Amino acid sequence: MTSLISRTLTRAARIPKPPRRRTWTELSPLLRLLILTQLAFNIGFYAVLPFLAEHLGTAIGMAGWMVGFVLGLRTFSQQGLFVVGGWLVDRYGVRPVVLTGCTLRIAGFAWLGYAEATWAVIGAVLSIGFAAALFSPAVESEVARQAVTWEEEGHGPRTRLLALFTVAGQAGAFVGPLLGGLLLAVDFRIACLAGAAVFVLVLAGHVWLMPQHIPGRTPNRERGGVRALLRNRRFLALCCAYGAYLLAYNQLYLALPEEVERATGSQTPLSWLFALSSLLVVFAQLPITRWVGDRLDLRRSMAIGLLLVAAGFAVVAAARPADWTGGAGLLPAAGYVVLLTLGQMLVVPAARAWVPDLAEDGRLGLYTGALFSVSGLIVLIGSSATGSLLDLGLPAAVPWVVLAALPALAVALLPRRPGKTS
Repeated sequence: MTSLISRTLTRAARIPKPPRRRTWTELSPLLRLLILTQLAFNIGFYAVLPFLAEHLGTAIGMAGWMVGFVLGLRTFSQQGLFVVGGWLVDRYGVRPVVLTGCTLRIAGFAWLGYAEATWAVIGAVLSIGFAAALFSPAVESEVARQAVTWEEEGHGPRTRLLALFTVAGQAGAFVGPLLGGLLLAVDFRIACLAGAAVFVLVLAGHVWLMPQHIPGRTPNRERGGVRALLRNRRFLALCCAYGAYLLAYNQLYLALPEEVERATGSQTPLSWLFALSSLLVVFAQLPITRWVGDRLDLRRSMAIGLLLVAAGFAVVAAARPADWTGGAGLLPAAGYVVLLTLGQMLVVPAARAWVPDLAEDGRLGLYTGALFSVSGLIVLIGSSATGSLLDLGLPAAVPWVVLAALPALAVALLPRRPGKTS
């Protein structure tokens, strides 16, 4: 019996195993360009944004509510105007919209580096936000469209490709704050100019590599798309739930810096917390997406993700009355970042994968943009409110309890019926 088992194992060892297919090797050159673009976008963006609140409050002397308003305005000018960028993508194609957005982002970062007056800061922030409102819907809607085709061709669930897109973005979000932290030791202006330089490289890459016409994408100049979108209640429900997530995520730039400053007397650990979040996504996003894709539908994935985000705020709320400082004081903030990131890994690919099922044919750019426009409006309103909430002198746990309630309540907003809109 032992020799039989030995011979069987020997024969099995001689049988060549089929090579494990890697998602990256199955991608078209266009998809690789778009995914690498997301990586570069976030390197340039996160070299500046995590440090903006401190710059506005310390170097420029803005009040807390104004800092919250400017951050919300930046998000709204980006997410809030995605619908414009998405409409332009459907009408004119990906290439011209991406090139225009990159040019505007370069100008905005350079302006922000030299802005000192409030009006100049607001102008620079609007420029930076609207730039993303142009190029991000172009890139994201095309990736989503390609992901549906990829799924139909039998390569696997579309969420796997969208998760790879998310990983690229988070890799950029990991490198960006580290680069920004190093440059900030010299000057905030240098960090802004470095961010602009990254987008110069992105612009050059797209001028050289982006095709003039993408197969399968034709201009859609018919009217009535916005009216149909506003009647699509399932899609609008998804937008509101995603907006609650995005408002929670925006606290990485508003509530988290204040908590880190309180615990350590410095914002130096902030870069490491952003790095922790990015590394979690880089190393865990694809395995989690594979595991979830075999067990959960899109609605359940988003619901669990929102509850994890809520739990992150609850961790800080539970610890705040103890008023820990130093290394112990950073533990609740780290717990918040971990849970928020785990929630993000479930929410973001599921939301992006859901949009093509709810969008009208030929209007994926519009619907992708609208997803972020509605959520951006929620962030604009919510950021000013949460900025004031943090300044009101309430009991330490109250703002975090309120923030925990928002994503938890958003679970009830998720549409219950999947499928294409009529």
